[in-house]
Amino acid sequence: MKKEQPKLARSWKNPSRLKLIPTRNGFGEGLVEAGKADKNVMVISADLTDSTRASYFKDAFPDRFVQFGVAEQAMAATAAGMALAGKTVFIASYAAFSPGRNWEQIRTTACLQKANVKIAGAHAGISVGPDGATHQMVEDIAITRVLPEMKVLVPCDSIETRKATIAAAKMKGPVYVRFARSSSPVFTTNATPFAVGKAQVFRDGSDLAIIACGPLVYEALMAAEELSKLGIEARVINNVSVKPMDEKTIVQAAKDCGAIVTIEEAQAAAGMGSAVCEITSQHFPVPVERMGMQDRFGESGEPNELLEHFGLTAPYIVKAAKRIMKKKK
Repeated sequence: MKKEQPKLARSWKNPSRLKLIPTRNGFGEGLVEAGKADKNVMVISADLTDSTRASYFKDAFPDRFVQFGVAEQAMAATAAGMALAGKTVFIASYAAFSPGRNWEQIRTTACLQKANVKIAGAHAGISVGPDGATHQMVEDIAITRVLPEMKVLVPCDSIETRKATIAAAKMKGPVYVRFARSSSPVFTTNATPFAVGKAQVFRDGSDLAIIACGPLVYEALMAAEELSKLGIEARVINNVSVKPMDEKTIVQAAKDCGAIVTIEEAQAAAGMGSAVCEITSQHFPVPVERMGMQDRFGESGEPNELLEHFGLTAPYIVKAAKRIMKKKK
């Protein structure tokens, strides 16, 4: 009997009918819910309170919010100390600055000590837009997933970002939650399953698997619909839990489909796609094409223009699928 697939918004196949909401809004909403559930939850912001949506928590719980200013390294070390004293501490900044600027402090004071610090990396990826390469953090998945004790979550829309934030607050030890600046389709629902360490099959298929994380999951779904018109049925997997990764679902996709395309709004090297390759190479090797930033920095431009420029939209996923199908044969 075919398993029931996770529920998506009824109108997910019609982009014009979906709400466009930044994933960072879901982070702010999740912070407030986490704060209501646990009085030990605190938030520290490195100046960018409104932009990261940490302001939602500040307004709700001003006595549990600390404005640290532009001092990301000190912020991480202080958060670790507070965590070791019994608090659950979220540190919020742009991903370029945290975990970018304070990676060593996160490594030594949070991960090494197994401290209950949650790193919120806002404005990740190239869809930051006009801010340009300095602020378009595309190396963060690589540098966080390599850290011992660190969990890495890359939610696909604002609803899942809220769920990921709440889950991070409940987990013990350091967690990195990555989210974006620009608005993106909201295509999951409150009923869509979410669990750390679990990938969700959003669309079934057996010709190839498209494994994605972050807002590009929606591009993967749109690509799968186009491929279906060509007689190619693609399985689309929302790989929100980059670490720990759902090995069972990944290996099953390799066995069932025989070919995989991965896509992420980050460096292809050492990122989510590389983790997929590590798993398949150990358990069931199949051809894999990793889509992402190919050893390049970003550029200034509008979010949609940049995604198109760097080949991270549905039409390019379709092309990658056709290439990998040839390798499969």
